[in-house]
Amino acid sequence: MPSEIDAPTETQPLTAMQKVVRELKEWGATLAIVAPAFLLFTGLLYEQRVIPSESMVPTLEVGDRVAVSKFAFGYGRYSLPLSMGRYLPLGDGRFFPGAPERGEVVVFEHTHSDRVMIKRIVGLPGDTVQFLGEALILNGQPVDSAFVRTVRYVPDKEVVIDEAQEWTETLGDRTWTTHRGLRGRPVVDSLMFVVPEGHMFLVGDNRNNSYDSRELSGHCLPMNGVVDKAGCPLRGDADDASIGFVPMDHLIGRADTVLLTFHRCKLQDGEACKKRVWRGL
Repeated sequence: MPSEIDAPTETQPLTAMQKVVRELKEWGATLAIVAPAFLLFTGLLYEQRVIPSESMVPTLEVGDRVAVSKFAFGYGRYSLPLSMGRYLPLGDGRFFPGAPERGEVVVFEHTHSDRVMIKRIVGLPGDTVQFLGEALILNGQPVDSAFVRTVRYVPDKEVVIDEAQEWTETLGDRTWTTHRGLRGRPVVDSLMFVVPEGHMFLVGDNRNNSYDSRELSGHCLPMNGVVDKAGCPLRGDADDASIGFVPMDHLIGRADTVLLTFHRCKLQDGEACKKRVWRGL
């Protein structure tokens, strides 16, 4: 016969508060494992960014979710996940630095504010960059380009129909597509830019709808029609300044792949839409 002390006892039902406490403990244990793994992955390998504007159309559309390679250019203060590098007393420079290349699409910290941007590199240190209209002139030579088609489409959150010309541009082994002639608005010729050491010249693929290194508001004052310096005090509000010449240490990573998108294709005239899921850049 089992003794009284060995006899089974009935389990008392948990109160509502005890159930809540138990669930919170389980969630806490899960987060204690998942959160460090997430921060390690996004800090060292890849992070996801969502495209907020049309400055990179047609390469990137509003709502595209892009995988950004953090190890492509090494690690600096702006490589930290959740933009924590803005608030930590870290120095400049990078660990395991990698050299960016012309034609790459990169994610970076705005030169003059705390915004995260995405543009294409067209100029590296020592390069001369100029735009004649919307045509790119690099080191005195026009970049190889070819007209593809005229396309009509509905921009994000608008009801008007825009019309633009699609052009391909090629630098080395990289070819991409740009939009020119948006709504027929003319683009004036730019000044001559000479990219300083440790900086880059970046532009959007939507040449008539991108606030980028072509705009003088983020640059030092030109001398004799040439802009060749960086680091001057701003003459206006930082939130209104262009990116100017972007320092290399502001790089966050290279945009490699469109993972998926919530963009809904709105091309007109029966034109085919391009694939926007798991597409390399």
